[in-house]
Amino acid sequence: MNPFLEQRKFVVPEVIVGYNASGLVAQYLMHFSAKKTMIVTDKGIIIQDWFKQILAILSSNNIEYLIFDDVSNNPKDYEAMLGAELFLAGDCDSLLAIGGGSPMDCAKCISIVSTNGGHVLDYIGVDKITLPGPPLICIPTTSGSSADVSQFSIITDTHQHIKKAIVSKKVVPDLALIDPVPLMTMDAYLTACTGMDALTHAIEAYVSNASSSITDVHALKAIKLIHQNLPLAVKEGRTIETMQQMLLGSMHAGFAFSNASLGAVHALAHSIGGVLDLSHGECNSILLQKILAINFNFATKKYRDIAEALGIKTLGIDDADIKATLINVISDLREAVGISNTINMALPTKDIMASMVTGALSDPCMVTNPKELSYEEVEQLYVQLFQN
Repeated sequence: MNPFLEQRKFVVPEVIVGYNASGLVAQYLMHFSAKKTMIVTDKGIIIQDWFKQILAILSSNNIEYLIFDDVSNNPKDYEAMLGAELFLAGDCDSLLAIGGGSPMDCAKCISIVSTNGGHVLDYIGVDKITLPGPPLICIPTTSGSSADVSQFSIITDTHQHIKKAIVSKKVVPDLALIDPVPLMTMDAYLTACTGMDALTHAIEAYVSNASSSITDVHALKAIKLIHQNLPLAVKEGRTIETMQQMLLGSMHAGFAFSNASLGAVHALAHSIGGVLDLSHGECNSILLQKILAINFNFATKKYRDIAEALGIKTLGIDDADIKATLINVISDLREAVGISNTINMALPTKDIMASMVTGALSDPCMVTNPKELSYEEVEQLYVQLFQN
């Protein structure tokens, strides 16, 4: 069948994009008839002046709030369970996630448990959630995770030390307030890692086996925006206009991957990040060009489109040269924003390596990768990450 005739679902939340969009938070909480909201965030966020301004807006509109900031960089199952317990004990009726992917993913998990009961890990997989959660508003403070617009929630299973995915329309936020102001307080390295994460979202969504004509439009737009603006975003003199463009890139990438899923980069990053508690964006940055080299011949036309979106001339150029140039451009971008090509750690033991490989191969993102990877291929990719 012609792929343009295939049925595809496309799910996104309501979004408001622009300067000081976060200032609308009370208006929308009142729209949801909220009386007391739980703010899910982290300890690095609560000290920011713009965060204090959001609290003042809530207070001036007589909206009570409870702050839950016990969220780590890779949110854990027990953090979500604690958050759900506090949400119910505090008689909260809504959730406000302010932060990067970790607080937003944790808020989604709190939402699930608060209405469905049980343990958060009961909902691992696709469409396992029965009841919708309380109203959820997200204010992203990085331009990378796209958790504010996606139907994915990533949580670490602390018994197996593996990041696992919950995928459901019921974790799509009710509203994303996409405001460039919070991004101005990000440090350069976090900006780099989250920006490369967003680029990875877009590239993997574009070559995904579940992509569609709708997701393709958003993926290519994201690739262009991020490639053009990320080098500027990590500079000391960055402008709020640049950060707005980065947010738009992340948003478009989120629209794409939320509906097309991802691939081997994320499958490997989820596993290694869960086992070794590493930065998700950093892992994606290092893995992207390595897996592109493996995937290229299995989605050649798509990768040529990506090359054009990155400003690479493709007319009359053979596939091998396009592949080499594409890898170099992505590598140059990663280096330009200050991310290494390897992980500065000793090679894990055989048992830990086996756990990482098994986790990656069982990750749902692996299903939509253009090429089916073997155990040996995944193991070799991991070995390359630690070759300092």
